[in-house]
Amino acid sequence: MIRPKVSADMSKQMNRLYKGHVQGLSASARVLKYSHKDTGSIASAFNNFSGNEDVVLPSRFVDLKKDLFKESLVETWRDVLASLKLAVEEVSEKGADMIPRVDFNQIKDGRVDDSLVERIKRTGTCVIEGGVPLNQALGWEKSILEYVDANEDKVKGFPQNDIQVYEFYNSIAQTEARAHPNLMASQKFLLGLLHSTDSQSEISLQTPISYFDRVQHRKPDDESFALGPHIDGGSLERWEDPGYRSCWKYILDGNWRKHDPFDVTPRLSANFDLYGAIGGCSVYRPYQGLTAITPIKSHEGTLRVLPIDLRLTTAYTILRPFFTAKQDPQNLDFDN
Repeated sequence: MIRPKVSADMSKQMNRLYKGHVQGLSASARVLKYSHKDTGSIASAFNNFSGNEDVVLPSRFVDLKKDLFKESLVETWRDVLASLKLAVEEVSEKGADMIPRVDFNQIKDGRVDDSLVERIKRTGTCVIEGGVPLNQALGWEKSILEYVDANEDKVKGFPQNDIQVYEFYNSIAQTEARAHPNLMASQKFLLGLLHSTDSQSEISLQTPISYFDRVQHRKPDDESFALGPHIDGGSLERWEDPGYRSCWKYILDGNWRKHDPFDVTPRLSANFDLYGAIGGCSVYRPYQGLTAITPIKSHEGTLRVLPIDLRLTTAYTILRPFFTAKQDPQNLDFDN
């Protein structure tokens, strides 16, 4: 394993700083409880990779659905489907042009147009270009591959016979990328689009916090590895946990257009991981971002998004379990 060289004097100094930092926090910081989770790979979170069968939910979820459902939601569902059908047609026509694109210099100079900000907030997604010089990004790729070679007998990942998603989280390249000033500035810009309706909220929307994640190094023209459509940030918790469910108050009341995806207040009391899922995270993640360290041609990457009204897609997701398709689940006609 590659390790940085640390002298004895440096080690003592770092240890003193660490102890002083912890002691300084102990008087005011809340005590955090850590739960053990089994190790796994990205396959653990996807049945199409793990081979696990779909879970049959306990009968208590029938009672939960009955408690949440209102007859007025039938008309809400009709409205959602009609609106979604038009939105899908627009995406089919315009394709990737629906995704807002921001040049990093616009962020750096503080001149992102209001109209562009509104598009980002509407779709909940964007591409930020030019944040990291190409040579530096390719240097990170080289460093990662060298790290893999140096730790060949220890590195794990998926698929086992031809790893493309590596289970390591704090290599030098990953750490440098997370701490890169341009990536930090991009995160601050995106955090600035959020707000809290509670003036006493404890959240800081000026402080980016890194989420340690894996490295994906996909083989050129590979078609064997692709994640299916999914949403991070919990599963059943969206309906089962009262705190999480409060995020969808307007949707469950039949007023999906009043839903504000950028109000963080209700999310602060949400439990995102009731079941200790291997890939679950108990911390609120405002955004999910990926940093591309190599050039990617159109339609050849593994990341795809649905750039339509975030309120609408959220309403569809939250209301979908209350309705059963008669025939084709992909048919958006209300009569289906």
